[in-house]
Amino acid sequence: MAAKAKPNKIITKPFLKGSSTDENTVRQSVKFLGILVITSLMTFLVCSLTSFKSDILRILINIMIETLILIIFLDRGAALGTDAVARGEILHQHIEKGIDVTEGEKRIPFHSLKGYIIGFAGSFLFLIFAVILALTTQRQMTGAGVLPSWMDTYMRRSEVSGALVQYTQSGSVSFTDAIRIVVRIMIMPFISMAGAENRGLLLTIERLSPLLVLFPAISYGSGYLLGPSRRTRIHSEIAENRRRRAYREKKERKNKISRTPKGPEQLN
Repeated sequence: MAAKAKPNKIITKPFLKGSSTDENTVRQSVKFLGILVITSLMTFLVCSLTSFKSDILRILINIMIETLILIIFLDRGAALGTDAVARGEILHQHIEKGIDVTEGEKRIPFHSLKGYIIGFAGSFLFLIFAVILALTTQRQMTGAGVLPSWMDTYMRRSEVSGALVQYTQSGSVSFTDAIRIVVRIMIMPFISMAGAENRGLLLTIERLSPLLVLFPAISYGSGYLLGPSRRTRIHSEIAENRRRRAYREKKERKNKISRTPKGPEQLN
């Protein structure tokens, strides 16, 4: 019967906890905003190419796209959280050794709210747009320039042409329309899932847009919380690799000793 594998020993190290904001918060928020804009534009292009007639296929693909986006932000948040814990470990060692640590340095390490603050700050501009849209949006109805061709005959009749002419003239884009364009780009997978013809569902999505635009920020903040566990896994893997290397070296020494030839036997 094969021996059971020895479970890896969990290694944790103490670290200094920082504050919810520090000198890098603004820079990290701007970086988050840049990534958010890039991913949103790329998502908009991809979703524009996945407007399938099949509702099931369209919904599944857009769910996959949105999941991929959230995984990207989750991973980036986790990377920042891991670095923050590592910084906290170093500062904890400095304090233990009596090395001076500035107040600014003490604010940098891991804090459970820091990831969410960075994500929400980076999403704040689009959150404002989404709130405005949610408060002003209305069901989209047939607009200007979309009269069917069979209405051309009625356009030539003086008694009704005045009432119909407004539908053949391109109106200017309103403030709400401009906001709608920006917000829909930010939440394009949800818009694509609803479909262009489902105006009732589109209206609901626009009213929920303040929550939907925060999904990347929530994912980023949740990923940041994984920093301590990721750091623990790193320490545990390092310790396990050292144990295995020591075991191999010990085994090699034993094999080397066993292969060493003994001296000639003495004859009686």
